[in-house]
Amino acid sequence: LLEEINNYSICAGVIARTEEFDVIHSHDWLTYPAGIHAKQVTGKPLVIHVHATDFDRSRGNVNPTVYNIERDGMLHADHIITVSNLTRNTVIDKYGIDPAKVTTVHNAVTPLSEELLNVNPPRAKEKVVTFLGRITMQKGPEYFVEAAARVLKNNHNVRFVMAGSGDMMDKMITLAAERGIADRFHFPGFQKGKQVYEMLKASDVYVMPSVSEPFGISPLEAMQMGVPSIISKQSGCAEILTNVIKTDYWDIDAMANAIYSIVTYPAMHAQLQEDGLNEVNQITWDKAGAKVIDIYNRVLHRN
Repeated sequence: LLEEINNYSICAGVIARTEEFDVIHSHDWLTYPAGIHAKQVTGKPLVIHVHATDFDRSRGNVNPTVYNIERDGMLHADHIITVSNLTRNTVIDKYGIDPAKVTTVHNAVTPLSEELLNVNPPRAKEKVVTFLGRITMQKGPEYFVEAAARVLKNNHNVRFVMAGSGDMMDKMITLAAERGIADRFHFPGFQKGKQVYEMLKASDVYVMPSVSEPFGISPLEAMQMGVPSIISKQSGCAEILTNVIKTDYWDIDAMANAIYSIVTYPAMHAQLQEDGLNEVNQITWDKAGAKVIDIYNRVLHRN
């Protein structure tokens, strides 16, 4: 991987010498060396976009090689865009970057096509609670399983779905079996494209219990499909969403109570559904894009 990153930076140097452009924009650590190289051969300003840091991916068990590449990119950048204030604070505190150089531009969602909004998957008789994402340490899947076990003690008429793949999948299958809830738990594997929206449409509640989530677009996608969402307070999207329920990722009792309430009280479900839909429709890429263009103008000293 490191060899490919280096090869890519060599290509970027060649392209930068031959193309006309104003700004270099690099995303995440894989492209920082390429951005630095392009800046060195052209003198054009470099903007880097931090979607996640190794602190998020590793739960603090940071890979020094990755950290050094990330920090090198940040030091060479003329400006840094982060996807949340959570990530901005990590960049400032863990990488020692000047706060004046770091701006948060929250992510958004693309309006859905009629085809996706109107998918019509088969519905289960029971209520369905869904986790959709990589089954990895960062995403907190074990907290979802533990919360499920608590909900099922009080209401056996609920099914839980952990959709996705990842290095903790086998561990989660075992944990569900150990908690005696395997008959209520489904692991459909990695979902893509239309499958994601069919999965959401068939759900009554969406849960994202991430331990460290720089932003997290999936709850916004769930809200677009009219699915009430529960998210961890440790996620970047918690900074901009109000019509969701927020719990600490480790507070499985609060998470279980929130799930139980939404599947038990139709009025609560309907309120979260309606308010969530209205809210998410205001979170557009046009607004995020305008902020990015403003940053381009700033590094070019045009404003």
